[in-house]
Amino acid sequence: MELIPIAAFLANIIFVMGLGWYLITNLQWYDYRIERVVLRHHKTWWHIAYFIAPFILYYALSRYSLFVVALYLPLVYLWHVRLDKKVVLTWRVKRFLILLVSLTLMINLLIAFKGWGNSYSVIFPLVLTYILSWGIEKFLFLAYKREAKRKVAAMSDLTIICVTGSYGKTSMKNFIAQVLGQKFNVYATPRSVNTLGGIIRDVNESLPANTQVYICEAGAREIGDIYAIAQLLHPQIVVVGKVGPQHLEYFKTLERIQRTKLEIIHSDRLKRAFIHTSVTDEPHEKVIFFGDDIHNLAATLEGIDFDLSVNDEERHFHTSVLGGFQSININAAILIAQEMGMNGDEIVSAVAKLKSVEHRLERLDAGGKIILDDGYNGNIDGMLEGVRLCSLHSGRKVIVTPGLVESTEALNSELIRAINGVFDIAIITGQLNAAQFDKELNVPNKIMLSDKSQMVKTLGEVTRAGDIILFANDAPNFI
Repeated sequence: MELIPIAAFLANIIFVMGLGWYLITNLQWYDYRIERVVLRHHKTWWHIAYFIAPFILYYALSRYSLFVVALYLPLVYLWHVRLDKKVVLTWRVKRFLILLVSLTLMINLLIAFKGWGNSYSVIFPLVLTYILSWGIEKFLFLAYKREAKRKVAAMSDLTIICVTGSYGKTSMKNFIAQVLGQKFNVYATPRSVNTLGGIIRDVNESLPANTQVYICEAGAREIGDIYAIAQLLHPQIVVVGKVGPQHLEYFKTLERIQRTKLEIIHSDRLKRAFIHTSVTDEPHEKVIFFGDDIHNLAATLEGIDFDLSVNDEERHFHTSVLGGFQSININAAILIAQEMGMNGDEIVSAVAKLKSVEHRLERLDAGGKIILDDGYNGNIDGMLEGVRLCSLHSGRKVIVTPGLVESTEALNSELIRAINGVFDIAIITGQLNAAQFDKELNVPNKIMLSDKSQMVKTLGEVTRAGDIILFANDAPNFI
């Protein structure tokens, strides 16, 4: 090979790997489903700028392909650096990248030595890698799934509790784990792990053999997702929390969301299902409805107080957890504790010890400021409660939010009206709802930030001791 062909050969490999890096990053964001990347991406212009246009230019300017690659690499690097949710180098990602570089090298060597063309292949190694990677992951998925089912089946004394709903799944899971943890050896899925693949991996790698109670969060983007989780674990106890217009982008109607959440009851071992009254009112011998039995609810910046009947006795509960809506999630934990044989005193004591779930109306006091970190909360009820809590503060009020994601314009308008009535400063992050907020928001100081990297600097400039700052939702910048 001459110098120029060798340079073109290496440049092609680098170019393909750059496109592959962009592709696998997007696939990871959208649960490795290519149809979601293509049809449901929130910034489809990225595909044009970082994939389609470079690909077309590479072949249209084939005589200057080295130039195109030299321009593309800094472009995709800057794109990667500016992401706040970068690709995680899991074994799946590593397998994809190793397969891609191997196939690209092999195909281009054949082209070079067989004289099959004047330019090296780009799209063929990408397509072949995606197809082969899909096949490998499918094979491994089925093998890991069988392993997980065997492990669960072998733990004959294990009680499995599955939690789903539109709002508060992670909080509910954590509250149940904290309450039952006062009496039992409990293990719960970490963070927001709630997909079938994530649960399979968690069972295989992390579920301790001596666990008495396994608490699993079940999420969905399509009809059938939760059914698959129910068929994997066959839980004895299930909870369907409050259901509302969350993820309408995927489900289209509230009725489809409700039907999907109720898939969790399809368990051969089901003993009890606790279902929030927003989901259904259809009676069943194994179903207990909840959500309407809480009395004397008081939610302040110091915590929650409420009354609830436990074992036919009215009991008073207090917790430092913030947000009146959390009483519903705590109610579910109380009902499950009763089902598991805990008495009233044990339950009251356990609720008093509850800790806030990270990034879900978590109160932090720093530098004379009160910070309410509600970054992982993306539903209208929770965000409105955060606004209400801020209204109780006597000092200046600051909100940082991208608005609601995967929701409706009407619900964002409702949120904006609430913000208008409370806050002195509103910092709107991202571009998803920027136009609507810019039009409807009416606060003394409105700041529009298209780039979240400026947020810390902006907060330092506009806030001071005595302020309360609410971080309401935190959408990654690919949304």
